Amino acid sequence: MTLAARLAAEPLLSDSDAFPSHFRWGLATAAYQIEGGATEGGRGRSIWDTFAHTPGLTLHGDTGDVACDHYHRWAADLDLLADLGVTDYRLSLSWSRLQPRGEGALNPEAVAFYRTLLSGLRDRGIRPLVTLYHWDLPQPLEDAGGWPVRATADRFADYADLTVRTLGDLADDWVTLNEPWCSSFLGYGYGAHAPGRRDWDAAVAAAHHLNLAHGLALARIRAAHPLARVGITNIVTDLVPASDSAADLAAVERLDAASNRVFLDPVYLGDYSPAVHAALPALAAVVRRGDLAVIGAPVDFAGINHYQRVVVRHADGDGPLDLVETAAEPATTSFGWSVTPDAFRTVLERVAREFTPLPIYVTESGASFDDYVDPDGVVADHERVAYLRGYLDAAAAAIRSGVDLQGYYAWSFLDNFEWAEGYGKRFGLVYVDYRTQERIPKLSAHWYRQAILEHRAQASVATRSA
Repeated sequence: MTLAARLAAEPLLSDSDAFPSHFRWGLATAAYQIEGGATEGGRGRSIWDTFAHTPGLTLHGDTGDVACDHYHRWAADLDLLADLGVTDYRLSLSWSRLQPRGEGALNPEAVAFYRTLLSGLRDRGIRPLVTLYHWDLPQPLEDAGGWPVRATADRFADYADLTVRTLGDLADDWVTLNEPWCSSFLGYGYGAHAPGRRDWDAAVAAAHHLNLAHGLALARIRAAHPLARVGITNIVTDLVPASDSAADLAAVERLDAASNRVFLDPVYLGDYSPAVHAALPALAAVVRRGDLAVIGAPVDFAGINHYQRVVVRHADGDGPLDLVETAAEPATTSFGWSVTPDAFRTVLERVAREFTPLPIYVTESGASFDDYVDPDGVVADHERVAYLRGYLDAAAAAIRSGVDLQGYYAWSFLDNFEWAEGYGKRFGLVYVDYRTQERIPKLSAHWYRQAILEHRAQASVATRSA
């Protein structure tokens, strides 16, 4: 069956006109996952270089040394983005490329690369949403203690200041940090991500210092680029109890406090809630007078990443939180994650109801499947099309309920290096043959373009009728 025939068989969104006319339709990536060029252009070593090159920590010993070779193929990749019809592109800048030692002047070769990249987006009419930190801490800062050390927050603020002063004329929309829960708890508590440490108190300290880094950077960005729009991106998981028992309900509250609220509370509500302090008692030792005012300074939007619903069960002595997590059914992605669009709507409505009336941008949403090129040369990822349709329909319902959702950035533009899972998981709307670096837009990429075009046509008609 031809690609056109497969695409014609896939219905589009059921409520496309729910999305505002200026809605941002985007795709997202992260520097270490796609750039490659690991030893080129003056780039320094990051914690992910160290982690990936440590035997046994990533699938098959995979590294991001080459990844999607975006460092050399950026122009063709931007052309492909334009062909897919997106209005926006969320990218991250490599801290270790821009500031190899984590301090001092910016690397001129990196500045030139990112100026060229951002200019290329502007030339193609694509608006960038720039993330300053997507997990690639310069290794010298980790050697000095990493995120559990307060000084790292100051170094990040310096980096943010220099970067926005240097590149701010090419981008107005900035995200300080991506998913600080992963940087702190996966990196320092569970050891599943770089730097691979297993120290719960260090993870709690890292969480606070990441929050502080956001607030310090926010103030510096405001001074450097007063017209910039700035936010932070947090992953928000929908948590449900395994039963109605008091123990399972309490387990949900602990996990919610230690994964969602520890980052949402101080940024949007100005303080850590009693539930957060109860779940993370080590927090009290690292919070200093004035920190919460810095962290809670007003932002311009809320960035939300969402991937799954998790079922939580109390279990004495199981991990630092005394609980077990399992994926909700149906757990159908290649990661074993659930595909539950109603969980997405629940998260959006919860953030708008409990935390902030600010505009929300879904800065990541996606699913991994076992994609392949069939004999017709087509990557027929019907599962991802169904995922996108279901989650965007849920987003439309959230908008109808009053959520100020302004944009959706599907994860991801390209198949890429999926952290500890190496190249074993494919999230992209574009298939990457890692051997040849050929890019093949999947069925989902063509579907997403059609959905964007449909919305634009409806918005145009509405504008003319107004």
